[in-house]
Amino acid sequence: MTEIAELIDNDFLRQYELKVEDEMAVIEYSLQERKIFLTKMIIPDTIKTTEFEKDFLAMVFADIKERNISVVPTSPEIAKFVRSNRKYKRMLPVGIRI
Repeated sequence: MTEIAELIDNDFLRQYELKVEDEMAVIEYSLQERKIFLTKMIIPDTIKTTEFEKDFLAMVFADIKERNISVVPTSPEIAKFVRSNRKYKRMLPVGIRI
């Protein structure tokens, strides 16, 4: 992983994209009212590492925090990330526990 481009919110395809070299990592979402549902994470095997996954999710959560909306992680990998990082639990809507 030498060259990481900036995080792109592709609202037409409803996904966050991060291009690394010739590969594209994606987190699909659904936006409803003041909540964003993170539904699926796709990271090619050639760039998939635990550290890359954490960094990618941290970038996505930073963007969501800037937009001041709540997060509902419906993907198991993303829910696991939220469980292991207490600071992101504050971004969950009232009544949602992970």
